[in-house]
Amino acid sequence: MTRHDADPAPRAVVYDLDGTLVRLAVDWESVERRLADLLEREGVDADPLSSWALLDAAEDAGVGDEADALIADAEREGAENSRRLALADEASEREIPVGVCSLNHYEAVRIALDEHDLTDHVEAVVGRGTVPERKPHPRALLAAVEQLGVDPEETLFVGDSPSDEETAERAGTRFEWV
Repeated sequence: MTRHDADPAPRAVVYDLDGTLVRLAVDWESVERRLADLLEREGVDADPLSSWALLDAAEDAGVGDEADALIADAEREGAENSRRLALADEASEREIPVGVCSLNHYEAVRIALDEHDLTDHVEAVVGRGTVPERKPHPRALLAAVEQLGVDPEETLFVGDSPSDEETAERAGTRFEWV
């Protein structure tokens, strides 16, 4: 769902974090190798898996908390050293409610917002661990929309991935690519 000129202006905007407002300084290849090592210890063949499928596999193997902690540690450190992206200026100047819905851990999102002076401009924050499901499940985005006090169809979700677009579609919000 891309915004069309005939659509009324949104009453709230929710942004993805990493790749949208900031760029976390995370070596994802290293994180994936460490997750693969964890899975191999549990007898799970991690070779065909990539990115978030590794976390899913870790949860299935009973080591999800350990895997999530490994990712969250990297994300928190990456948030401290993150780079502010151009869209962060737009988010900080919005005159309508602003939220963040991220696959990154909630604490990492908060750190990144603090690092880039965005905390006072964001009224709703939903990150991994805030709700049980992860994007592209719509629950995380809907939680942010609810915190902002608007209806999904009145909300614009801005992101940088096909998963973000799918999340918006499933939640019933509009979507805009970075």
